[in-house]
Amino acid sequence: MKRKQIVVLLMLLLVTGIARAQTYNIVIKGGHLIDPKNNIDGIIDIAINDGRIVLVAKDIDRKEGKQVVDASGLYVTPGLIDIHGHLYQGTNADQQYMNGPSAVTPDGFTFRVGVTTIVDAGCAGWRTFPAFKRQTIDKSQTRVLAFLNIVGEGMRGGPFEQNLKDMDPKITADYAMNNASDIVGIKLAHYDGPDWTPVDRAVEAGRLAGIPMMIDFGGSNPPLSLEELFLKHLRPGDIFTHCFAQLTSARECIVDPQTSKVKPFVWEAQKRGIVFDVGYGGISFSYSQGIPAIKSGFYPQCVSTDLHIGSMNGAMKDMLLTMSKFMAMGMDLKSVINASTWLPAMVINRKELGNLSVGAEADIAILAIREGKFGLFDYTGFKLETNKKFECEMTIKAGKIVYDLNGRANPVFLINK
Repeated sequence: MKRKQIVVLLMLLLVTGIARAQTYNIVIKGGHLIDPKNNIDGIIDIAINDGRIVLVAKDIDRKEGKQVVDASGLYVTPGLIDIHGHLYQGTNADQQYMNGPSAVTPDGFTFRVGVTTIVDAGCAGWRTFPAFKRQTIDKSQTRVLAFLNIVGEGMRGGPFEQNLKDMDPKITADYAMNNASDIVGIKLAHYDGPDWTPVDRAVEAGRLAGIPMMIDFGGSNPPLSLEELFLKHLRPGDIFTHCFAQLTSARECIVDPQTSKVKPFVWEAQKRGIVFDVGYGGISFSYSQGIPAIKSGFYPQCVSTDLHIGSMNGAMKDMLLTMSKFMAMGMDLKSVINASTWLPAMVINRKELGNLSVGAEADIAILAIREGKFGLFDYTGFKLETNKKFECEMTIKAGKIVYDLNGRANPVFLINK
């Protein structure tokens, strides 16, 4: 072989080798993949290119990744979906969650716990939504979706949320349909009157727009009937949030406090298609409801946080600690992951999310289960002791590493600009 031919051959080998080494932007190696949609539960690798999952297979060659993530001993799941947060953060001190100080900025509280999609739970109504979109939805790296409040002003607080004249189903539905890329449902919250008018108007808005309604129910004393709410007012697919709350006499709870049993009509409602969402919040979850429900096999479809400045500094903390509590109460690992990924994706009609299918946008959480001695308490002071809890090692959003706790990527760099 002539010298020139040898040089050409070496160049071809070099070019071929480089091309092979750069087939994928990211290869995730050795992780225990849990993908409820595709019924995957085992050690499987993932390859990512151009923001999407392009291969899910055993033993993908690490040389083919520009960046390789060692996920050995970790769980690889779809990016977590928190369907209940309050994200319309602002500086108007008298406006609570609508452009006020009680809400939070998403990116500071999502990626660090594996959340890639979070849904604002009704902070804005049709009248106040444009500013929320400009300052939060459009500015966040986290995917931010929203339930549109039936109240035109949104969660402004006080008399604004009691104003029946500002609860217009037609205007609300029209606005939701015209902004369907951002709005996934209708929200009713904080109404404390003794009648069903706000419920029926919110349900009607959801019916007109073809989307679910989420309800934060209670406030009337004596309380309105949960059985009537579930079986006569809500539709299949509508969402009952704060489902494990045990508060004052102004709200009925789903587990009978006297017998510690889930009420029969609650089972019937879940079979009918009513969605039960955790919506943990500051005081909207108690073990006195959660433990007997989970032990009886009554699982929520959605694990969510009700993230705001009070809940994140109280008993709730964050999405992963909320998931850890449900595991500590006896919910199995796959069910907890399912209720934090694929089930909420279906509830909000975003089936392109919450899964690790080939072709899906690469939103991925890589989680450790940390072992130790942990005390998981609720707002009443009741504490469960457990020896394991979730911890986020890495979050990938749209094919980019946006959070890496321990530098597991090789080479180590974040692409979060």
